[in-house]
Amino acid sequence: MPIRDSNPPQSTPFGPPPPAAATSAIADRAITSAAAGSAVVELRQYTLVPRARDAFVALFEQLLEPQEETGMRVLGQFRDLDRPDAFVWLRGFPDMTRRREVLEAFYGGPVWAAHRERLNAMLIDSDDVLLLEPAKPGPSLADLAAPRPPVSTPDQPAGWLLVEVSPVAPSDTEQYLRRYRQAITPLVAAAGGRLLPALRTLHAVNTFPRLPVRGGVHMAVTLARFPDQHATAALASQPAYKAALADAMGLVAGPMQRLRLIPTPRSALR
Repeated sequence: MPIRDSNPPQSTPFGPPPPAAATSAIADRAITSAAAGSAVVELRQYTLVPRARDAFVALFEQLLEPQEETGMRVLGQFRDLDRPDAFVWLRGFPDMTRRREVLEAFYGGPVWAAHRERLNAMLIDSDDVLLLEPAKPGPSLADLAAPRPPVSTPDQPAGWLLVEVSPVAPSDTEQYLRRYRQAITPLVAAAGGRLLPALRTLHAVNTFPRLPVRGGVHMAVTLARFPDQHATAALASQPAYKAALADAMGLVAGPMQRLRLIPTPRSALR
């Protein structure tokens, strides 16, 4: 992947390691995933080497606990149904200061040093990253995440996630999400699904600049969880769904991205 560093070390799918290992003070402040908040959320979309996704998922899922021991929360990781070489994941942080600290701790630590070359060999691009925050107070994605399945969990679909990423003006975000919820909630429920808490772009200085995020955009991100693929297909085929989207789309400033995601075996969001 492209590395934005004057003297780049080995490239990484999560961002290159910092110049020095994390201090013991940061390690002492590590918190468990159960206690980590998610006031800051990254939506990360990776493009992988063709036919490498299964191997990438298998190795990535071995590194979930080491990441969370530093204080981040890996909310969910997914295969993209429509892009066979795409891997999508969400991770959360209590705030931007802790984000910098925990990323320095993980990417400066021995676990990442031991595995980064294997992961990098399967990666083409990792720069499609949105820095987000909850769109309104209330339950967060972290609150809705289930206990993570063990390493031995069989690789079989456990629910589906529909994510829609819509460019809107900051001043229109609240109105857009209100229209979306009012129109889409009953249709999602009729298809057996449930809307999850929405997100919006967090306009903040990137506290870990070695890991790029997309700037100059403002996105409203909606998420819905379904029991299976048939439920998402049933929703998408409904004329009422298309009409509801058309109404909300009056506030959208560009093309919407729709992601149909399948949780990996150890995804907390499933």
